[in-house]
Amino acid sequence: MARQKTRLMRQVEERYGRSLERLLPELYNELGLPGMSERLGISKGTLWYWLLKYNVSVRRVALGPGESLEIHREN
Repeated sequence: MARQKTRLMRQVEERYGRSLERLLPELYNELGLPGMSERLGISKGTLWYWLLKYNVSVRRVALGPGESLEIHREN
């Protein structure tokens, strides 16, 4: 089911050349929420709403010395 997108959502997708579903996790991992808010020029509240709307799961993980984390994406 396609989700209705606001004008702002469509503008962000056009500016970055990809869907919010792909863009949001990438930016979150790269910049965190405050950095995303600043880069996109929108409030943290709006970003949290978008993350919820597109079912982006945000997790924090602590790793000890010598540990690593691997992310697998389903295409």
